[in-house]
Amino acid sequence: CYESYSRRISTGILNEVINKAVLMREPPIVGLKRLKIYYVTQVGTKPPTFVFFINDYKTLHFSYERYLENQLRSSFDFKGTGIKLQFRERKEKNE
Repeated sequence: CYESYSRRISTGILNEVINKAVLMREPPIVGLKRLKIYYVTQVGTKPPTFVFFINDYKTLHFSYERYLENQLRSSFDFKGTGIKLQFRERKEKNE
């Protein structure tokens, strides 16, 4: 529907939803590292596009990416709407 296709979600609310999702199901450990999601923000609409800032792209398993997408869909009623997730690496300050 056009309304959900052009919906904008605040960064604060997005991060609350994603933090709860991570607490319900922690990311798997890949190698010796676990995916860390620093924050997520919406960068566009039509389609809704979300950028996740993470520690290491190699630790992002496709099934966890799908889990995050499904959490966004159910939390913000994006059912039937195409949404895009992008992931960008951001190194920790102490690395």
